[in-house]
Amino acid sequence: MLPIDPHADPSRRAWLACPACRHGDDCPECESGRNCFVHWQYLIRNEGPRVFLQCPTCAHWWTADTSQSDWRATASTALQRKRF
Repeated sequence: MLPIDPHADPSRRAWLACPACRHGDDCPECESGRNCFVHWQYLIRNEGPRVFLQCPTCAHWWTADTSQSDWRATASTALQRKRF
């Protein structure tokens, strides 16, 4: 069993790539911008756009500022491509 944070709750999830193990790379569902059933992170807590995450695969713990991320642009670009 991995040392998962005691505040980790499987019902609180985030879909950002783990910087340590990159689980979800090459997953068609993840790359399309959808919320993959397999490749998610524990959302430990958040402070506005700053999220505190832990990977259920490798137990890596990190923070990400979603206001400074390009994940929104990537997801919206993927959606725009599907519309045409």
